[in-house]
Amino acid sequence: MRESLESRRTRTRSLIRHLDRAYPDAACALRFSTPLELLVATILAAQCTDERVNQVTASLFQKYRRAADYAAADPATFEGEIRSTGFFRAKTRSVLGMARTLVERHGGEVPRTLDALVALPGVGRKTANVVLGNAFGVPGIAVDTHVFRVTQRLGLAKADAPDDIEAQLAEVVPRAHWTHFCHLIQAHGRQVCHARSPDCPSCPVRALCPWPGKTGGRGATRPASAARGRRRR
Repeated sequence: MRESLESRRTRTRSLIRHLDRAYPDAACALRFSTPLELLVATILAAQCTDERVNQVTASLFQKYRRAADYAAADPATFEGEIRSTGFFRAKTRSVLGMARTLVERHGGEVPRTLDALVALPGVGRKTANVVLGNAFGVPGIAVDTHVFRVTQRLGLAKADAPDDIEAQLAEVVPRAHWTHFCHLIQAHGRQVCHARSPDCPSCPVRALCPWPGKTGGRGATRPASAARGRRRR
């Protein structure tokens, strides 16, 4: 039987309580001190680990302090400075283009609305929601690879596009918890609910998870296809 929206909302609140206990220090893993720093770091974090980005931005943020500094940067030099984050040419275009737009349209300041943020070069909804939630305290659901994977396993959303996942999560997660919920799911995805080999036996929310592909451990659920096949024999 398909789970009702109200049931998913109730289960989501329970998931948040359990994950809060499991990951009491869950927070944004990117290091920043200003909205601009977080915006740059989040762009660099695409297809890259937060740890690597933090290594790169430690010196980058010392050199580039204002949007005007990025806007005036030499692209070839900047590419070399961020090379280790991967996709450095595309990221250079995004960061420098974003900075030029900030200077030209926003006086060098990072805007505080979703619409204004996603209008910046290289900024999508995920990046915008990261900045809104962590730099400005505006609730936002940032659908990164962990949120995309884990929330579907938990049965809170189901879609092929991140924007659809965001919309579905907005229906079941209390708005005040949107940003912190993403931190909790990201921590869970990094530490337990891995993409290839999830550690289901140690999962703190195993009892609340309907995913049929649970791995290992006593009482683990077999994939639904295997269970159906066994019943037919």
